[in-house]
Amino acid sequence: MTLNTPELILGTAMWGWTTSRENAFALLDRFYQRGGRAVDAATNYPINKKPEDFRKAEQILLEWAKAHGVEDLRIMMKVGSLNNMRTPDHNLSMSFLLILFDEYRNAFGDNLHTMMVHWDNRDSRAAIAHTINALKLMNDMGAEVGLSGIQHPEHYAALGEEKGLAFRIQIKHNLLHSDYNRYTPFHGRPRFIAYGVNAGGLKLNVADYGPGSSLTARGGSPKTAEPIVQRLRQAIAEANTVKGRPAVQTMNHCGMAYAWHSPDMGGILIGPSSTGQLDASLDFARALQTHDYSGLYQQLRQIAQSSTP
Repeated sequence: MTLNTPELILGTAMWGWTTSRENAFALLDRFYQRGGRAVDAATNYPINKKPEDFRKAEQILLEWAKAHGVEDLRIMMKVGSLNNMRTPDHNLSMSFLLILFDEYRNAFGDNLHTMMVHWDNRDSRAAIAHTINALKLMNDMGAEVGLSGIQHPEHYAALGEEKGLAFRIQIKHNLLHSDYNRYTPFHGRPRFIAYGVNAGGLKLNVADYGPGSSLTARGGSPKTAEPIVQRLRQAIAEANTVKGRPAVQTMNHCGMAYAWHSPDMGGILIGPSSTGQLDASLDFARALQTHDYSGLYQQLRQIAQSSTP
């Protein structure tokens, strides 16, 4: 039995884009019913290059929480980005971040759990110090704080240590790409959260790609991934010779197993597009808690080492 117990966190990146409001409500209903409470959101979701959809995902989340009178979510809100056009434009000044903190506290109340800096390409420790000061004030007022998409994490590590901050850190971490090594100053602390575990919506079978698949929506091509998919099929076939544990069946299972056993992972972001996919993720997380998939992880690790930068 694995000793790792990463928390599953419901993602909202596609809400208001390939995931409709009605579908998002259904996902929240099922997630909450099954005991899930952690939800990830961001000011700029969905990042679909449609200005009219800016902040749409958070609006859906807020509508659901108010409609159901829910006050025990643990919402992780990523802030700083100024648009949903996939640009690095941001405002991480102390005053702007505190304004957003007040806004989200007023909107989400006790459901707001974590405030995260979202995208920072700056290499100025003096400028980042102002951001750290804002995060420190939020932390003093009871919020967890975190980082996502940081170009120079060494500055945040040094300044955060001075302030006594324990960051939660979101990183892209899958078989094709991982930012874990870029965050070396934070290694040894189980506060990393893996996102993109499905490698951008990779499927094990071409027929599984639908018109709303996230891989094609983001401009990807299934054909370029065929070599790694063949190796994954072989790893799955070998893993499923082990008796007495649930079978590995999907790319999502592979991505979850890889993240689950990776060093320092305290959470895994999932982005299901249907309640069926959500149930499958929650069920497989239970399997990872109660059965040993470390052999599969070692095979996946070898595949990742040959494909990640």
